[in-house]
Amino acid sequence: MKVERAKYILWAADLPRAVSFYQTVFNASVLRQSEVLSELEIAGATIGIHAGGEGQRTWTGLSFQVADVVAGARELVAAGGQLLREPLADTAGEPPHLAMCADTEGNEFMLTRKRH
Repeated sequence: MKVERAKYILWAADLPRAVSFYQTVFNASVLRQSEVLSELEIAGATIGIHAGGEGQRTWTGLSFQVADVVAGARELVAAGGQLLREPLADTAGEPPHLAMCADTEGNEFMLTRKRH
């Protein structure tokens, strides 16, 4: 079997709000947009956001690696997202490497930093 493309699918109660969140926080490019589905590209990955979600918190398995988790968490909150777990540093002398977050629709994801 030849896989043509892999993508994550998220659900949104408010599709335009969700698209705006990912464009604002992660500089997403819109690849395709309709009333029921938008496809975004973020760092080479395709994220599909489907209308009809209930807005309930849902774990996605989605992670975004950023240079500075603390600064990323601040941007995320300013754009309407939620910080579910403050940025965590579990290695002495290392800056925080992980934060648990949620988008405006309740989809949970991680912000991570490359560890040394």
